[in-house]
Amino acid sequence: MRKRLLLAFVLISLNSWAQDFYDLGTIQEIRLTFANPNWHQILLFANDYTPAESVSINGTVFQNVGVKYKGNSSFSTAHLKNPFHIELDTYQNQDYQGIKDIKLSNVFYDPSFIRETLSYAILGKYMHAPRANYARVYVNDVLIGLYVNTESITKTFVKNHFGSDTRPFFKAAIQGGANLGSTNKPNLLYLGEDPAPYATRFEMKSELGWPELIALTNTLNNNTAQIETVLDVDRALWMLAFNNVLVNLDSYTGLLNHNYYLYQDDSGRFSPIVWDLNMSFGTFDFLSSQSDFVFQTSQKIAMSHLVQANRAQWPLLRKLLAIPRYKKIFLAHMQTILAENFDNDSYIQTANQFRSAIDAAVQADQNKFYTYTDFQNSLTTTSMVDDEFAAAGIVELMSGRKAFLNNLPDFTATKPVISEIVPSVATPLINTNISFTANVTNTNSDAVFFGYRTNLSLAFNKIQMFDDGAHNDGVAGDNIYGTTPLLINNAYLQYYIYAENNTIGAFSPARAEHEFHSIAAINNINPGEIAINELMAQNTETVTDPAGQFEDWIELYNNTTSPLLLDGLFLSDTETNLQKWQLPAGITLQPGGYLIIWADEDLTEEGLHADFKLSASGESVILSKADGTIIDSVTFGTQTANISYARNPNGTGNFVTQAPTFNANNETLAVEEILANNLATALYPNPATEQITVLSTEDLDRLEIYNLVGQKVHSQGKSSNYTTIDIGHLPYGTYMVKSIREQKTAVSKFVKI
Repeated sequence: MRKRLLLAFVLISLNSWAQDFYDLGTIQEIRLTFANPNWHQILLFANDYTPAESVSINGTVFQNVGVKYKGNSSFSTAHLKNPFHIELDTYQNQDYQGIKDIKLSNVFYDPSFIRETLSYAILGKYMHAPRANYARVYVNDVLIGLYVNTESITKTFVKNHFGSDTRPFFKAAIQGGANLGSTNKPNLLYLGEDPAPYATRFEMKSELGWPELIALTNTLNNNTAQIETVLDVDRALWMLAFNNVLVNLDSYTGLLNHNYYLYQDDSGRFSPIVWDLNMSFGTFDFLSSQSDFVFQTSQKIAMSHLVQANRAQWPLLRKLLAIPRYKKIFLAHMQTILAENFDNDSYIQTANQFRSAIDAAVQADQNKFYTYTDFQNSLTTTSMVDDEFAAAGIVELMSGRKAFLNNLPDFTATKPVISEIVPSVATPLINTNISFTANVTNTNSDAVFFGYRTNLSLAFNKIQMFDDGAHNDGVAGDNIYGTTPLLINNAYLQYYIYAENNTIGAFSPARAEHEFHSIAAINNINPGEIAINELMAQNTETVTDPAGQFEDWIELYNNTTSPLLLDGLFLSDTETNLQKWQLPAGITLQPGGYLIIWADEDLTEEGLHADFKLSASGESVILSKADGTIIDSVTFGTQTANISYARNPNGTGNFVTQAPTFNANNETLAVEEILANNLATALYPNPATEQITVLSTEDLDRLEIYNLVGQKVHSQGKSSNYTTIDIGHLPYGTYMVKSIREQKTAVSKFVKI
């Protein structure tokens, strides 16, 4: 089962540099340098990014970086400690550990300093969520204070989590800034087919997407039966369950319906991504209007678990929870969040770890908005943080809330129990059938379902399981439920089981669909039958991919006399993640056949494109099965531009450096010919236009010229040790000249321009 567990919080020296910019065990150090000593005034009134001379991140210095203040209610001209948005690539292409956008929150509404980090740590167990930790921020060597460092929701984020970054992408944000009287709320009501009213409620982060967003709102409000075609309903229910349990009302669930993103994944469904949790754990008070609020901690504790479910301005809650199955899933998700974080009080342990880690940094923060005593008491004592908001003591709030929720009839009801999940075949072969059984009790007999998919980018298919004696389930009525046979046509089958009764649902695993069980299907290809035959890690002028670009490439070769189906095979450039890129299903490699994979990360282009690039300074390429069996691998050192690394003899030999034989037999130039260095030759001019002259220490028996795909383009017999060759007819490019004298061979390279 895939696990997305809260990182173990190790109390290490917080002065050491973090290996990960969002590592929970370290406080990052960020130092901004501005040439103008009035930097604060400039940032206060700038309409866009202001260039900083440099930013140092844990000792790594970047020049010419874009900086601006961010935030709405947490930003003020009266504050020296305002939230920062640092953009490393505003003026030049640069990043820190792949990160280009840095979002730093000033902890304005939170005397505890842990609301965001603790909330994101909990949320990340159940849906894709930003990572968050802490950073000391200095400007011109003056400490501004301790900030929360939260991962930005950018195209990099969605690429990492959804596998693409070009699809419709929106931030649910009231344009012009949110305030309690805002009317343009991103509440997902259908507003007609004109994009204009949506543009005041959503900020488009992609090139296109208004029709898709409008279709989502139309389906949600007017055709809810089809909602799963346009919305990842399970993720939406996780978001709503999280908001409710943690009394996170500065969100879709509260007055302003905001602080989330929507990204349309490759299945065509929008997925919500939660953002901005600085007022989680009951700081934001307002429910449906400025006169409808939960100000007292006792009110927050007793907030309805179905809040907003009957209000028209919250269609995501009203429409989804009106469907009995979705309501039961929502309750199941709430119960899981309660059980895993609050019933066992594990959140208190995590909170205290965070507090211990930042204690000294909080004391040193001279610009914090609360006293150190407020920080010390924040777990148990309510603090006023603004004229309209009261930050509840986190433990006081959640101890009361878990007791309140767990005593409601929806949560005291007996829930289904799912156990003893058994596949019909423990290690299935790809393209064979498999079925599953499970013991399920306390469920309605027609309400047990098996969700499955064969790729992370796909939506789960859902089929009913039966206890009728006809689905490999034993005797009818024995609480053993079975599936129909399923074709496992990929390296994995990822699955979960859901069951419900008249009140509530249950999942196995409990965090489904975010987590799931999986079974690996193996290919019957044996090690050595498919060879990594050739690769090029620095291609600047040899062959182009279908898009006309010079990219790194890898060549596979079928060493057998039979066609081989490559389903369930993976390519990777690291032993720590063998399943970095899966070959698409349905590829058959013929006997003695070749297959080219472009190692360029251009996954949307024509042809086969792996999700990694090759390093010209050397690394590994590994071909493996889903169960970890290595089919073939190669480790190479520093590579020369436009020269390949190839097996010679073809398919079975050791790797040698030679002219590329792209999609062809590597023995076009034999090993001994490539490696020989006992015949001295020289070539001039180089580059050349019309002619080249070959000088050698001896007369030659033969001269041959090859292009970089191994094709012979010129050959001549006996020649003197001073030979001129006409090359005017050759296309522009790089060529290899092979000079031969008896058993001696030399190879030289020239460029035709």
